Amino acid sequence: MPTFPSILAFGDSLIAGYGLSAADSFPGQLERVLRRRYPNAQVANAGVSGDTSADALRRLPRVLSSLSQRADLAIVQIGPNDVIRGKPASEMRANLDAMLAEFARCDIAVLLATVEPPAFLADRARGYAGIHAAVAAQHGAATAPFFPPGVLGHPAMVLADRVHPNARAIAAVVDHLLPTVERLLAPAAAARAA
Repeated sequence: MPTFPSILAFGDSLIAGYGLSAADSFPGQLERVLRRRYPNAQVANAGVSGDTSADALRRLPRVLSSLSQRADLAIVQIGPNDVIRGKPASEMRANLDAMLAEFARCDIAVLLATVEPPAFLADRARGYAGIHAAVAAQHGAATAPFFPPGVLGHPAMVLADRVHPNARAIAAVVDHLLPTVERLLAPAAAARAA
């Protein structure tokens, strides 16, 4: 019997759960919360710490072919490492475009998460502003900020590296994204009920 919902969480360290247990990662916490409503919900963790958009695009076909069933939704969070490493903004845009085209080809709805750069990266990130929103609009994908206001960089919500979110921060991310995730799952839920 197919799992519902089946969600693919795809991206970098924010998805992978850098420094966190699997249960405390974004996919782990989202799955736990979704199971209150959908007892057999499954959220696959396809995050790799350090990935740029080019890295993610290269591994996407392998990730998609490894799924036991087509995902009802892909939550994609990628891009901060492009900014940190100074990859060309045009390259990041092309990579995001190719990823969303591949998800569309596979008939998988997408939530493209954005990350507001922290103050120390604001100048470097200027040239990347609006790329996620533009690519999402081009492909009819939904967008949402990954972090709710006040979480990114808050001293009580980061690991010892003062960059990556702790379990408390990820819980806030899940609460923040849950209404959007449930809205995007509604068409698939209705189709299964029909």
